[in-house]
Amino acid sequence: MSDAPKVTPEDIEKNISSTEIVKHVSQAGQVLRWAVLTTNSGFAVTGKPSCAVSPENDDAELGEKYAIENAKEELWALMGYALKEKLSQQ
Repeated sequence: MSDAPKVTPEDIEKNISSTEIVKHVSQAGQVLRWAVLTTNSGFAVTGKPSCAVSPENDDAELGEKYAIENAKEELWALMGYALKEKLSQQ
């Protein structure tokens, strides 16, 4: 196992100060949910929304879970960039 600097899932979790879920029902009836993750610095990140084809198929718990996972993927990339930037300046 390498001890090289990296972003870990624990780093992601520690950097999230709050999570908001935004729900939207489209005109076609699809239920979309976005997670808004606010970091400790105050920067907010969203990912791709989760989507249920219809309100009848909507599972709020699963929708929120996938929306949060998608937003964490976006945050992971940003934190990876920030780490690379920091390392390049050393």
